[in-house]
Amino acid sequence: MYDVIIIGAGFAGYSAALYAARYNLKTLIIAKVPGGAIVVSNEVENYPGFKKITGLELMNKFEEHAKAFGAELVVDEVIGIIKQDKVFKVETKQNKVYKGKTVILGMGTDRKKLGVRGSNEFEGKGVHYCAICDAVFYKGKIVAVVGGSSSAAHAAILLSKLAKQVYIIYRREKLRSEPILAKQIEETNNIDVIYKTNIVGIKGSKFVEKAVLDTEYKGKKELKLDGVFVEIGSVPSSAIAKELGVKLTESRNIIINESCETNVKGVFAAGDVTNVVLKQGVVAASQGAIAATSAYAYITGRRVGEPW
Repeated sequence: MYDVIIIGAGFAGYSAALYAARYNLKTLIIAKVPGGAIVVSNEVENYPGFKKITGLELMNKFEEHAKAFGAELVVDEVIGIIKQDKVFKVETKQNKVYKGKTVILGMGTDRKKLGVRGSNEFEGKGVHYCAICDAVFYKGKIVAVVGGSSSAAHAAILLSKLAKQVYIIYRREKLRSEPILAKQIEETNNIDVIYKTNIVGIKGSKFVEKAVLDTEYKGKKELKLDGVFVEIGSVPSSAIAKELGVKLTESRNIIINESCETNVKGVFAAGDVTNVVLKQGVVAASQGAIAATSAYAYITGRRVGEPW
């Protein structure tokens, strides 16, 4: 029996594990991908204490810190959570069942799919959702990044160091990335931005050869490409929370209060999967600490904020 079972091992999950373990709670982290979405980021420049670090390096430090205080990590996928009396049974894809007194949900988000004709057919054959994973295959080639966020900008900048030509295809008339990234894109010779345009189809034989656009670019609606990298946002990974009876917003974010409590007693949530306004690592880490403190208070019968 664990005191705390944490679902997800990103900023929120590892931070929650660190705090829970320091409260001397028996702590288990279960994660399909240790480190979460940030591990695919080539450069993280806005996490306090690190001027520049890769997402993987940063999460390795988080994991090492949490384990140093006794937190356990299991690499597996949670497929369901059942509450029986005051005990939570967490079921995984590897047919394991873990029991806990409390649960902290820190699953983060899943990447949105492109969802156009040919995008599923060519996934892994020219259509990708991780630039840091697959950029190496496009040295000297022509690629496109779909999206206008900071993650799209990071992907384009990374790809520009390898590819012959990088296009950013964005449906709006101005990038919404951080200004420093937008300036870097503007100053990079082999990055061109195609505004107010969407990809509506992918063509090729065995691999991607062209993208079909909904507006003309240089007189044509087809753009010759070797690869397409999709960075169009993400959706909360909240399906198991909904099945447990946890209340969600219309956009599927878990609803929490200032103590990271959900409507289900003994269930807490932190990070990008919640209805937090700013979805950033530093916020997720702070919420993880709050969630663990609330779990400790729940187990010990204390109130969060009272003198201990």
